Amino acid sequence: MQLRVINVLCLGRVDYSTALDLQRTVVHMVKEGRIGHTLLLLEHPSVITLGRNATMQNIVASRDFLASQGIELFETNRGGDVTFHGPGQLVGYPIFDLRSFTPRMGAVEFVRKIEETLIRSCGDLGVVTQRIQGLTGVWTEADEPAKIAAIGIHISRAVTSHGFAFNVSTNLDYFKLIIPCGIADKPVTSLAQELALLDPLRKLPSLEEMAEMVSRNFGRVFEAQTLWLESLDSLLRSPEDTPARAPAELRKLAGEEDIFLG
Repeated sequence: MQLRVINVLCLGRVDYSTALDLQRTVVHMVKEGRIGHTLLLLEHPSVITLGRNATMQNIVASRDFLASQGIELFETNRGGDVTFHGPGQLVGYPIFDLRSFTPRMGAVEFVRKIEETLIRSCGDLGVVTQRIQGLTGVWTEADEPAKIAAIGIHISRAVTSHGFAFNVSTNLDYFKLIIPCGIADKPVTSLAQELALLDPLRKLPSLEEMAEMVSRNFGRVFEAQTLWLESLDSLLRSPEDTPARAPAELRKLAGEEDIFLG
């Protein structure tokens, strides 16, 4: 049996529009078979995104107020409703070819595996979480369950994009600007808040440490080896093809003068 490999790239803080461009590029390369399964791990500046099922009524704050706070607003093609991304939140974009799994993996199974990955990552730190029937995401086990991670994906020709948002040390006040995922009667929480309840003196892992933990659990759940890449350049270069120049935003993100995309 051929060993399955997941390329992992930790990008730090990336603005949402640049991350969208990068996802499109990686999706195209995965569809063409030029690179394999890829997991992008990053953090966004403050931004509110709307999925395909979202309605503007679930954004409580006005556009003028959001603009005054420097919070961007994006409509996307992912599933789900409204969510917030911002500092202290680990965002993951697994761009996988579901046709390569035997048997071929479906959308629901893929989402359940992402949930399992995040449940294990919380469990590694002693925070017990769960699924809730009928609701996507990861929730605390409590009398009043709170959402610690949101999930919304898009699939095109069996290749996935978008992914999850895991609240590590996120300022939860931002979620008051929206009705998170369109669910008004359930609160949102963070790993920092849950760990403080267990032990107020316990040190919270950094976002980089959480990225490593989550990537390891991706490997375990998807039964794959995780291959950490040192740079965006090492992912995007495709020696088989005549390269084309990447957008300036991606070259700046890579810290290189010249990055070429096949």
